[in-house]
Amino acid sequence: MSELHTPKTFQSKYLPPLFAGALAGFSVDVALYPLDTLKTRLQSAQGFQRAGGFTGVYRGLLTVATTSVPTASLFFVSYEATKIACQPLVTPHFLPFVHMFAASVGEVLACLIRVPTEVAKQRKQTYVGIKQKSSISILLDAYKTEGLFRGVYRGFFSTVLRDLPFSFIELPVWELLKTTIKTYNDGEITSLQSATCGSVAGMFAAALTTPLDLAKTRIMLAEANAGLHVNKLRVTTILTDIYCTSGIKGLFAGVTPRMTAFMIGGFVFFGIYDYSKTNIEKYMR
Repeated sequence: MSELHTPKTFQSKYLPPLFAGALAGFSVDVALYPLDTLKTRLQSAQGFQRAGGFTGVYRGLLTVATTSVPTASLFFVSYEATKIACQPLVTPHFLPFVHMFAASVGEVLACLIRVPTEVAKQRKQTYVGIKQKSSISILLDAYKTEGLFRGVYRGFFSTVLRDLPFSFIELPVWELLKTTIKTYNDGEITSLQSATCGSVAGMFAAALTTPLDLAKTRIMLAEANAGLHVNKLRVTTILTDIYCTSGIKGLFAGVTPRMTAFMIGGFVFFGIYDYSKTNIEKYMR
């Protein structure tokens, strides 16, 4: 058995990101859920007030809280594993591309859990009439009436299309900022500094990818009985319609709470991740 696949090596390399990712994902999702609700309602086609306004901002929290753990764990284990496998194959100049590829692998796998969660969560956030339904009931209804891919996994490709560019920006920027700090700090970086890097990276990525997030939200909130042709639920069609009716401002609906959420979220997420990962690694030595 090679050293890479020994139980001890597996534990030291993959268990820290597994548990650290779980803690980070749970913490940031629970802490910032109200901002996410307000962002979703601002992006809803039915309008902010009709979608719920400022009431019930924690509606759907249980769904996110119970699924953020496996989602974040799956993302970081995939991300770290891909980095470990690819970094020896490239020179330091190409490391940003490794980070981008690793992030894309992690995001696609994480979306297998994230998308059904988003579908249930966003319908609970905006559809007042179904607020008493459980998330499982919402997904079962979506499956029965719309099928697996058009119901439970509605918006999968638009979510991937949103999250991949986000990760292409956020993770390399986070890694680059950390590398810059280490260069001027004798190769060391604190969890607080990593959290600050994550805050900047998250805010920057959130601003640039808001139109894609808007399209994803509209697709997920589209009702099956609305009579919309499948072409009407394409990202390009939705963004074109929004631009024609509301201009550039319409494409960036919800950008302020989204940037605020990811600025704070990046700080909490990456700070807790680095802090937890470092301490778990020390404990396992």
